[in-house]
Amino acid sequence: MQSTSTAASEPALAQPAPVRRLMSLDALRGFDMFWIAGGEEIFHVLAKTTGWAWAFFMAEQFTHVEWDGFRPYDCIFPLFLFMAGVSTPFAVGSRLERGVAKRELARKIITRGLILVVLGIIYNNGLFTKPISDMRFPSVLARIGLAGMFGQLIYLYFPNPKVQYAWFAGLLLGYWAAMKLIPVPGCGAGVLTLDCSLAGYVDRSVLPGRLYLKVHDPEGLFSTIPAIATALLGIFSGKLLRSDGPSAHRDQKTLWLVLGGISCLVLGYSWGLVFPINKNLWTSSFTLVAGGWSILMLALFYWIIDVKKVSGWAFFFTVIGMNSILIYIAGEFIDFEYAAKFFFEGILSFFSEPVRAVGAVLAFLAVKWAFLYFLYKKKVFLRV
Repeated sequence: MQSTSTAASEPALAQPAPVRRLMSLDALRGFDMFWIAGGEEIFHVLAKTTGWAWAFFMAEQFTHVEWDGFRPYDCIFPLFLFMAGVSTPFAVGSRLERGVAKRELARKIITRGLILVVLGIIYNNGLFTKPISDMRFPSVLARIGLAGMFGQLIYLYFPNPKVQYAWFAGLLLGYWAAMKLIPVPGCGAGVLTLDCSLAGYVDRSVLPGRLYLKVHDPEGLFSTIPAIATALLGIFSGKLLRSDGPSAHRDQKTLWLVLGGISCLVLGYSWGLVFPINKNLWTSSFTLVAGGWSILMLALFYWIIDVKKVSGWAFFFTVIGMNSILIYIAGEFIDFEYAAKFFFEGILSFFSEPVRAVGAVLAFLAVKWAFLYFLYKKKVFLRV
């Protein structure tokens, strides 16, 4: 733990001087983490206890598509990775401009990526509680760590924008070609099913331990390749927001983000006709669709908070966003549900079942937020 934070609440790579803070990024990160931390349960509980049609509809939107397809909840994870990319020009670019050596920055970037991989293994398995054969090594944190790490290294060592765009296109086209053309033993080439995809076959062949879906892991090693492109999309957006000059008016930046997001959606849904949109495989079409919605979300938050200066409402989410990784892993060693029952179960007992059920979820979220607010007021933020 440390008691300071960077301009984009990303881990420091050197002793930073004060830099311009992108408040909308903290708020968007907190908005994203709110649903991961339990916010989606509000709709699931409402659907279960009331039977309302709109509650069932919303509850379905907050579930993952089983295989091919896309729902809003499928964007939660890639949005978080996208935002790690957005922060890169602020956290890394500012240090480059101050003369910090690339070698030193690369060392810090790689160290952070590997630490996130280790934290993901601990999050999945605990400390020395399972034999290696029963451990799951892929994880959300590992995907963020590895994809973010390679995205930042591309940003660091290939500063030419055209080369970065070439990397982005090459990753998506190369992954598409590999998934469609390289045969899988017993299945053939281009079979994008749970049992026969190239991504699953590679993960089964090289990863130790167990996979989340036995024969496939949605955070596996091979599908990290297109996830690097998700981080690069964030980097491109962050470079735009950090840019200066006569064409850098904030309204213009918002417009460019909107146009970029729409372009990604058009390309992604079109590509999905031949390479299905699939989060489990993190297909190239999924990368563009999730990236397009992520860019549009960033544009909305940026326009409201940083352009129009309407930011009071965002404080709730900012508190979450400033300690997003902490609240993600804290549930493994802090019993927030017990605390929520301790403080609120007696009061909720006076209400009807639907109110008690929703109230229990809100109480759980309130305890988590109060914990984060305490850390926020003390200026304590987890920085890897």
